[in-house]
Amino acid sequence: MTGVRIALAVALVGAAAATPVAAQSYAITGGTIHTLAGDPFVGTVVIRAGEIAAVGADVEVPADAQIVDATGQHVYPGMFDAASRLGLTEVGAVSVTNDHREQGAYKPHLQAATAIHPASEHIPVARANGITHTLTVPQGGRVPGQASLVVLDGWTIEEMAIDLGAAMAISYPSRRGGFGRGGGGGEGGWKAAEKRYRETVAELDEWLEAARRYDAAAAAGTTVERDLKAEAMARVARGEMPVLLAANGERDIRSAVEWASRQNLRFVIAGGREAWRIADWLAEAGVDVVLSPTQSLPSGPDEPYDEAYANPGKLHAAGVRIAFATFGSSDSRTLPYEAAQAVPYGLPRDAAIAAVTRNAAEMLGFGARLGTIEAGRIANLMITDGDPLEIRTQVTGLFILGREASLDNKHERLYERYRARPPAGGTDR
Repeated sequence: MTGVRIALAVALVGAAAATPVAAQSYAITGGTIHTLAGDPFVGTVVIRAGEIAAVGADVEVPADAQIVDATGQHVYPGMFDAASRLGLTEVGAVSVTNDHREQGAYKPHLQAATAIHPASEHIPVARANGITHTLTVPQGGRVPGQASLVVLDGWTIEEMAIDLGAAMAISYPSRRGGFGRGGGGGEGGWKAAEKRYRETVAELDEWLEAARRYDAAAAAGTTVERDLKAEAMARVARGEMPVLLAANGERDIRSAVEWASRQNLRFVIAGGREAWRIADWLAEAGVDVVLSPTQSLPSGPDEPYDEAYANPGKLHAAGVRIAFATFGSSDSRTLPYEAAQAVPYGLPRDAAIAAVTRNAAEMLGFGARLGTIEAGRIANLMITDGDPLEIRTQVTGLFILGREASLDNKHERLYERYRARPPAGGTDR
């Protein structure tokens, strides 16, 4: 009898899985549609089977579609936090709730997705502010592992996944070091820092060379013992997997670009705090940059107060494609305000919107699936009552993978709870 019940339960689960929620059709009508692929217009977006089926000013609404009236509101692509720790970090000060790093310096075979907690309270908080997908990035060591591109809705990581190995995280070594007792020549001084830098770059080179040898042997049909680390690095060496290459100082960014170019890698600079210093050089080299938060202090005591605020505008003016990221978990919800902070300091508003929607998708090779409102794209969309970069704007509707996503979140629940708190002493005031 028990076996029959188990078989029945399996059959029911299979039947439910065979009827995806994403099969529901929707028509978002009457809103101003910001496609990020052309000028805004008032029209309709039709969603079917998880994708955008049609979009335009005169699109016919299918008879079976559920109507979502967005009259007087705005429809944008869902926002993309281009580097976060969503799902990996819950309470920063409580170590057992953090799973964003593993031991060891080189872990290219590990994927961030294996540690993502879909029930994290930070996910619905970010989602309620219009972030529909993110690149969740592991940390720790020289090669922390593979960053996973996931949507911010789903019971399991399988439901959230877009690409579990979307990019390889590599922390490029820095030449920066202290002066030391020897005036720059002692242990811990500049010479030691330079020595460590060269040794680390040589290690990275050897990892890539070993991956190429492993790949060549496998392609030739040679029997080799399977090496998951080499397989992962081989994807990087072949250019199949882009590298999220962390570097912040001017000299470190320049060295990182030269190293990755020498290795013929697909890469994006991550961080880029001093990228403004070499903006023209980066533009000429065609380098994209995922920027660290703008709402931060200058990188040094002698740097201008607006260094982080003006960095995006200077890069954009030079012709560098940029995207914004929070590199965090609890603060992923602030993504639109990181972009907004740069607008008064030289970044055009339209460029700021693109930097939280379209640009990161294009940088990572997902531009044909995400980032714009066009037919055939994944239906990750947000409906707002105003400019999404404005803190007063509310997200009134959200679609992830073509499904209506809940805007309920812990912040809102706590707000409502304490707003209804009885006055002190039990008397009305």
